[in-house]
Amino acid sequence: QVQLVESGGGLVQAGGSLRLSCTASGRTFSNYAMGWFRQAPGKEREFVAVITWSGGSTYYADSVKGRFTISRDNAKNTVYLQMNSLKPEDTAVYYCAAKATRRMYYSGSSSGEYDYWGQGTQVTISS
Repeated sequence: QVQLVESGGGLVQAGGSLRLSCTASGRTFSNYAMGWFRQAPGKEREFVAVITWSGGSTYYADSVKGRFTISRDNAKNTVYLQMNSLKPEDTAVYYCAAKATRRMYYSGSSSGEYDYWGQGTQVTISS
């Protein structure tokens, strides 16, 4: 089992920044690609970004490309999502997820591909 705990959400004005963190425990963190997803009220959960086990490859949804950056620190068992130039449409609950793979390239954008999920952290962007 892998336990994932997100933090860093909050309320910010449009144009602002937030950094989300997701800390893992229970299994070897570097055996997992890590993804971020989000779910707005009344909408389906959508892919945001993913990073491979080594951090050597990342992949983003078009809606966040150029504004969000995913990174990881395997020594701290933590994955980050730096969110800049935030927009009201970024308002959602943000979830991190773990996929057991050590592939050099992985662009998992489907929630069904992931093995473990965190509880989520609320991000609210005011206009």
